[in-house]
Amino acid sequence: MADATMIRSKAPDGTGFIRAGSGAPVLLIHGVGMDAAIWQPQIAAMQDRFDVIAIDMLGHGASPLPPEDADLSDFAGQAIRLLDHLGLDRVALIGHSMGALVAQEIALRAPARVGALVCLNAVFRRPPELAQAVRERAAALGGPGDPAAIAATIARWFGNPIPPALSDAAATARAALESVDAEGYARTYRLFASADTAHADRLAYLTVPALFMTGSEDRNSTPAMSAAMARLAPSGQCVVLSGEKHMMTIASPQKVTRRITDFLDQSKASASAEAGPPFDAMEFRRALGSFLTGVTIVTTIDETGDARGFTANSFTSVSLDPPLVLVCIAKKALGHQAFSTSRGFAINILAEAQKAASGIFASKAADKFASVAWQSGQTGNPLIDGSVAVFDCGMEQLVDAGDHSILIGRVHDFSHNGAQPLGYCRGAYVTPGLSQEALAAAAPPGTEVGAILENEGRVLFFETAEGSYQLPAGRGLGAASDASSLRGKLAARAIEADLGFLYAVWDDAMDAARTHVYYRGTVDAPVSGDGQIRFVEIERIAELKIADPAVRSMLTRYARERAEDTFGVYVGNEVEGEVRPLARPAPSSPIHSGPIHSGQR
Repeated sequence: MADATMIRSKAPDGTGFIRAGSGAPVLLIHGVGMDAAIWQPQIAAMQDRFDVIAIDMLGHGASPLPPEDADLSDFAGQAIRLLDHLGLDRVALIGHSMGALVAQEIALRAPARVGALVCLNAVFRRPPELAQAVRERAAALGGPGDPAAIAATIARWFGNPIPPALSDAAATARAALESVDAEGYARTYRLFASADTAHADRLAYLTVPALFMTGSEDRNSTPAMSAAMARLAPSGQCVVLSGEKHMMTIASPQKVTRRITDFLDQSKASASAEAGPPFDAMEFRRALGSFLTGVTIVTTIDETGDARGFTANSFTSVSLDPPLVLVCIAKKALGHQAFSTSRGFAINILAEAQKAASGIFASKAADKFASVAWQSGQTGNPLIDGSVAVFDCGMEQLVDAGDHSILIGRVHDFSHNGAQPLGYCRGAYVTPGLSQEALAAAAPPGTEVGAILENEGRVLFFETAEGSYQLPAGRGLGAASDASSLRGKLAARAIEADLGFLYAVWDDAMDAARTHVYYRGTVDAPVSGDGQIRFVEIERIAELKIADPAVRSMLTRYARERAEDTFGVYVGNEVEGEVRPLARPAPSSPIHSGPIHSGQR
């Protein structure tokens, strides 16, 4: 293909991209150190049938730098903005290496925008020695065009010495590495070094057809990694190309591209046969998470005599006569075998003070029971001290239900007390101590109360005459009649808002007696015509001029947690403090938003 048929352009946010051809749209996302031009063989082969867009990811090619502490949502947001700019509602995504991680993030974050997903040479759950080697390479990154680092990379990708048949491909990759922005490369590689587990607990919710393809000789993005991802993805396929290494897209472009187009054709045919709108599993989880529940730890004794347990909120009563209850556990949960074959189980309903125990039993900690006091119940099942209520059950029935098993237990013994139960809703723990009524009654005079108010993925701001942006805030929560309070300021602008959960509390660095309190909430789009009201898309908040550094830091956290659908509460001052998770993620296995009933621990 002549270069003249490829159009190089820039989006309004500075993103560089190449576009060629016509037909069904396909977005190509390159790996670390490359740029959009690395896809030239695929563009040439696909442009007759596809509208091919190749993006320069942040920090590469013509695109701007990513944030210093970038995460995958930054790169996914860039790609989604490009699709919006091009007016593309739905595309097939093809990502290589780091680009495959970005493509997965897009497919999980915006499934309605993705028709098919191809992940080439993707990393997943690196073994410890490989993870350490990648981290060391990230820490040792040198200056621009570091010859030693480039030589080592080329050797890993193509071999040492380079086979003559791969010399042109190696030269292409070397030229890209030598020209990449050093800071952009470093920031992106540091993320790449730690992002191999980013989707470990989310691939099961991938709704689109997905192809995971790598080379048999790729030592860093191994066949085992692609096979593991394909097993987790509901519509996943794995292909391993014999003899290929990491840069197979340019080393064997015809072979790779043929596999890609065959898969896209297959996916299109399957989608036409299914007829019907795609089911948004992530949005379904969020909807389920709107149901306010309690939190339980389900326990049993396995066949070796060891205590086993997991956190769940999928508990309900079934029958009074006979006394039956049920709970759900995911089939992919580590404890599924133990619970599905046990003679019984106990359900421990947690108290407000047992949030830490909930987090531990939702993790993959080796000895979860070391963190709690417990005793054996009438049937031998572990009963956790301090629980609001416990139900000691024999196994009545095991019911197969999609990707979960339903454990129905006959209650043999139970107890309960008057302690305050722990709640859970929309990815957060709920306790009475966080109520707005308590704040209104107990907040010191002068407390600033503000809100992060959302409307269809946008946050409400007031723009000042100087061009800076402020969140709604006032002195105290107050009433609509109190013009200085938060509710009064909202009422004055005819803004109808519903405040939800507490989000941040901090002491003023200059005035120790003054406290700032912010809630999450929702808002109807006002119709007052107030010229200062602005609704800003969450992914664009980072571009705003926000005078208060504490509020700016809070909003950065909010954008990240909103993308992950897992929220915490910041407690501290303007300078330092800590985010106390409401739904605490384990290092490699976060509690899922929506129902905890996933039981995947």
